[in-house]
Formats: sequence, structure tokens, C-alpha cells
Amino acid sequence: MEWLETDGKGGFAMGNASGIPGRRYHSLLTAASGSPANRFNLVNSLHVEFRSSGGTQILSAYQFHPGGVSSEGVSAIRAFSYRPWPTWTYEVGPAMEILQEIVICRTENGPSTVVRWSVLRGDVRGVLSVRPLISGRDYHALHHRNDSFNFECSSIGGCMQIQPYPALPQLSFLSNGNFSAAPHWFENIWYNVDKERGADYLEDLAVPGSFEFQIAEGPAVLVMHPARLDNNFDSSAVEKHAAEIISNERKRRSGFSSALALAGDSYIVDRDSGKTIIAGYPWFADWGRDTFISMRGLCLSTGRVEDAENILLQWSAALSEGMMPNRFLEHGEQPEYNSVDAALWFVIAAYEFLSRCSKTCKPDVRSKITTAINAIITKFIAGTRFGIACDPHDGLLRAGQNGMQLTWMDAKIGDYVVTPRIGKPVEIQALWINALAIASSLLNRHAALLALAKSSFAAKFWNESRQCLYDVCDADHMPGKNDDSLRPNQIFAVGGLPHMILPLERAVKVVELVRNSLWTPYGLRSLAPSEPGYRERYCGNGFERDTAYHQGTVWPWLNGAFVEAWVRVKGSSAERKAEAREAFLKPMLRGLEEAGMGHLSEIHDANAPFLHRGCPFQAWSVGEALRLELDVLAL
Repeated sequence: MEWLETDGKGGFAMGNASGIPGRRYHSLLTAASGSPANRFNLVNSLHVEFRSSGGTQILSAYQFHPGGVSSEGVSAIRAFSYRPWPTWTYEVGPAMEILQEIVICRTENGPSTVVRWSVLRGDVRGVLSVRPLISGRDYHALHHRNDSFNFECSSIGGCMQIQPYPALPQLSFLSNGNFSAAPHWFENIWYNVDKERGADYLEDLAVPGSFEFQIAEGPAVLVMHPARLDNNFDSSAVEKHAAEIISNERKRRSGFSSALALAGDSYIVDRDSGKTIIAGYPWFADWGRDTFISMRGLCLSTGRVEDAENILLQWSAALSEGMMPNRFLEHGEQPEYNSVDAALWFVIAAYEFLSRCSKTCKPDVRSKITTAINAIITKFIAGTRFGIACDPHDGLLRAGQNGMQLTWMDAKIGDYVVTPRIGKPVEIQALWINALAIASSLLNRHAALLALAKSSFAAKFWNESRQCLYDVCDADHMPGKNDDSLRPNQIFAVGGLPHMILPLERAVKVVELVRNSLWTPYGLRSLAPSEPGYRERYCGNGFERDTAYHQGTVWPWLNGAFVEAWVRVKGSSAERKAEAREAFLKPMLRGLEEAGMGHLSEIHDANAPFLHRGCPFQAWSVGEALRLELDVLAL
């Protein structure tokens, strides 16, 4: 089980409940610089010891190569909770316990990671020794012992500062203890999850020295900040300072309506002068498709309409040839536009924003958003990158070319695209027809094209033999060639979008087939078990994982569309919604306590026991759960 603390800038702290680092991404201070994608691991962990007349008790743990696990810190844990932030209870002697808290606080100087130790029980007398383990690297990379690491520290009052490498920010440590310089290295720390994923897994971390605290005299405090602090912090004032910022953070978190809404806040972050949404922690940044799918639940369902407006305006500025970026690349590189649906999801999110704010939206904001909607549809009709264009014969949207992955099923290894879906994918048509309907109502345009597309969809996509929808029509741009793979994408013709585009009789059949073949307690499978190429497990090296990614692997975010579809065909009475909550939402929300604590995972294995896989903290999984809880299934 993993915990997460976020700083509202794209940075985070993350780790295991056991305290043993299992990934390169586990850290106490990963800071974003300039954009959410440009992140650096600065402080990876702390080595903590309690020394008393009874001996030394280690309160931290690691796995080393080749020496195995240093697990004394694990055996000392008596309790752990992630609410309101990660908190451990350690036994340090007979009837003696120390409480450790880790929290990211958002202060006037920017975000800081605060670690606080206090006596919870017993006559705890002794010295708490804390050594920071520092890297100073890109958060995707690993750090190794080298002669360039700068161990030089400056210490004034309660503030110790160090700049590991010239290109990195200066690190500031505030403490109410005494710092002693003692440079050395922790070598060959082993990250077991990285090894299981087929990645490099050994790291060396630098230790500049240690902070020592007389814990019997009061709480021990260490505040880590990714910038130089010019304030003169006296060590005697640090405890009060930490207590104040923790109190403010507690108050901030208490303002959220639910634990799920608080989790959703983790993904809404600053980008430049505006806002964006992190697709998932620890390795995703802001992705277009994920942003527009997620924001309906994260922002609109929770009443954060100003954030929604900011996000839409921020992203509309990135519109190019009618396309929204699939993602912003790291380190300031140009964005990638290899997505047919990111722009269409923008239209959906924009429409739902305007619908909620019809009386309060400022004219200039409305104008900018509707201008973006018009630009997207106009360019898609005329044609844009990667073969994306409206087919004038049937009004449907074709897309794709060899070597490109344009839909959400976008796994690619080198030049190999696992699910190319070239032609007219079913969910793209559902999005396209919804976009045309939105343009017809908002802009009074494209009514004839909308009618043609709806008629063509009804004629082309119904698979009479399987009583469901084809996944792709005119596959590989060959008229009449259809892909009848049983996948979840067809559910968007019934739910998940503002307009259902199937007649009720057919919609009922689609929902029942999807429930019987694809639904699991955590979400929908990406391919039915009866289909060729079905994969039960998402595991192994990069190739093995990517070739399973959309070949059966369960995706929780798809539950939003499925449950909405179920309500539409079964009825939206209070009794039906209560039934859906019990049958579909309740099992899904069990994931909040199972992997990424307080959050929902990106994916699960396709077969029982549906193990959590992929990114443990995923925006669209949380966003769609919020949309279900607060909108679709609201009683």
C-alpha cells in the first residue's frame, strides 16, 4: 500500500506504509520546476534512529543489494494511517511510542514537506537522529555515487541549506534540532517494484549529515523546502512555525466535502499562470485526453467551476490545426498532438462547463471557449493531421495512419502499435456525433452533418450477429471492413457523454453484453475473455505490460460511462440509483483502501483477484468516481 502527498505544483511525496522505498519515485520531496512535467527528486528518504540508554532503535527501512532488507524500522511499526496524512506509530521501548507524521503544506514561501516526531506514550528519553538521503535527479532517473555531488552545507540558526548540483534549486532544511555535517553515501538501495517492471533498480543516495533532537523536550520537526529561504529561522521558533503551517493545512483539507473530493484535489495543479490536471502519480504529467475526461468529476461535480474555466482557457491556447495536445513533453519541449479524441473530449468538457455556468459565465470566456469548439469541428471536417477528417459520404470521422496510436488505446513499443484501430473507431464516432450536436445547439451549425452522421452510425455500426456495436468500421480505411472485437468502447454510444446515440432497444443489448462480458468489480475489461489476444495479467517487462495494456486489462475510469449507461437504460429513479451504487460504485470504491491509499488505481488485472496495477494514483479513475457519486447517482 502506498501513500501520496501533493503540493499543488506537480510535486509530491510518496512512499509505502512499510517505510521501505520500493520505487525510484518514492521520495519525501519531489519538486516541479516551471511545469508539472519538469520534476526532480531532491530528498528521497530519511534514516531515523532513536538512541537511549536501552540501545538504538532504527525507525526506517530499506532493501539493499546484495545484503537483503534492513527491516528494523518495519518491526517497530505498531500502527499506520494515511488520514489526514501519513502517520506512523513506532514502539521504541517497553510502553514507549513515538508518532511520526509526514505532510506537504502549502505556505507563502511555496510547498514544503514537514516531518514531525512526538512522544505518543511513555517516558521516552533519548536522542532522535535523522539523516536526509538526497539525490538531486530527474524523477524518472536513478542517482549514483559521483564526485560532483556538493556536500557543502551552510547552517544558520535553525536553517541548513545545501545545493547538491548547480542546475538544481538550493535545498533548505528547517529544524529545531542540531545539525552536524558528516558526508557519506547510502549505496545499492534496491527498488523491488522497478526490478519487477524490468527497469534499473539500484540507487546511491548522499547523506550530508544528521539532525539530532532531544525528543523528550518536545516534538522534533524537520521542514524541507525546495528553494533558498532568506528568513532567519531561529531553531526555537521552528516548532511553532511547523505547528502553524500544519494547522493551516489541516484546516484546508477539512474544507473538502468528502475524502474522495480531497483525493481529487491532488490532481489539480498550477501550470504557468493557469491550471491543469495531472493524469496520475507518480510518473504522469498533464495529458490532454485525461484532463478533459477527469475535469468533469474533479472540477464540475465538486463545484470547482473557476478551476474548470481556468483549465479550459489554459488548454484552448494550445489548440493547433483543430487538435489538442495529447501531452506536454517534459523540459519545455513542444507538445505532442497524436490524439484524435483529446480535442473532442475538450468539446464535451467545455459544453458541460457552459451548461453549468450558463448564467454566470463571462461573455469573453464563453466566446473563447465556443471559438475553440468551432475551430475543432471546422478543422476536423476539413481534415487535419494523421488522416483525421470527416468522411463526406457518411458524415463519420475517420482517423489513423500506420505507426500512429490516436485513440485512448494507445500502447506503442518502438514502431509497433498494439491496437492501431485505424478507420472509424466506435467511441470516436460517439464523441464526434456529440460534438456535432453541441455545435448545433451552441453555434447553430452543422445540423445537416449531424443528421447524416447519426443515420450512418445506425446503419454501419450495429453488429447483428453479436447484437452489439463494431469496435471499428471501415478498418484500415477499407470500406466495409469491420473489427468486431468485443471491447468497452461501444459503451460511449449509450453513456459517458451528454447524448445517447443508440435507440433504447439496442442500447439495452449493449449494456447487458458489456456487463456480462467486460464488467468487473473495479471497472471494465479492455477486451472480453472470449476474444483472441486476451491477457489475464498486466505484469512483466515493458513489452509484456504494453501488449497487455488494452488486451483485457481493467480500467476503472470506464465505469463512469458504463454506470451512466446502465442508469439510462434501466431508469433513473432513486431506487435504481441506489441499486447502481450498491452493485457498481461500492465495489469500485473498495480500491480506495487497497493500493494508492485514498485514491483509485489506473488499471487492474483482467482476472480475479483483479490486482492493482499501473499508476496507483490516477486522475480519471478518481474523477469518474466523483462524477458517479455526485452527479450520475446523486439521490
